[in-house]
Amino acid sequence: MAAEETIPAAAETAEAAPVEGAEQLAPPVNEKFKWYIIHAYSGFERKVKESLESRIQAYGLHQKIGRIMIPTEPVTELRNGKKYTIERVFLPGYVLVEMELDNDLWHIIKNTPRVTGFLGTGDSPVALSEQEVSSIIFRADVSKDKPKLKVKFQKNEAVRINEGPFANFNGIVDDVNEDRQTLKVMVTIFGRSTPVELEFSKVDKVEEE
Repeated sequence: MAAEETIPAAAETAEAAPVEGAEQLAPPVNEKFKWYIIHAYSGFERKVKESLESRIQAYGLHQKIGRIMIPTEPVTELRNGKKYTIERVFLPGYVLVEMELDNDLWHIIKNTPRVTGFLGTGDSPVALSEQEVSSIIFRADVSKDKPKLKVKFQKNEAVRINEGPFANFNGIVDDVNEDRQTLKVMVTIFGRSTPVELEFSKVDKVEEE
């Protein structure tokens, strides 16, 4: 497709939502592009994406930066008896950027408002493999009409994730939403403790020995 053969303009960069039947990302339009994770203030992922898009235009970075993605998932909520489907960020504080990173670009991105840094140590950002990025973007689809479970979870309880890209990760329950049958679980991902929201059915209690 022509859209995949040209470097996307800033306005064309998209949020990452699960794509039905898709398992891998399209190859980069520039073989020098690599994927990096930018840390942002939680709740400001879209603002950071907008700021980066503005900087692409202001600094003429179309040849240096490709896709900008925020990992999201469709979630069905019940409000006043009606169902609404929204796109929810499922990895707060993470923005994925495809780029040819050099020292100048590192400084431009690092100085973008609400950006706190890169995934990596010090001044050495770590590039992600295509497989790692695909596992984040193309998560298992969220079932929208599962029956409520009778399992009771408590804050600070240890659990293990049993489904999706974070299967077999252990975490600690930070918040329980009985109405939505969801948990906020603190999981260490890429060396950083991150809140992940999960349905009750996607976690198991860790039995104490």
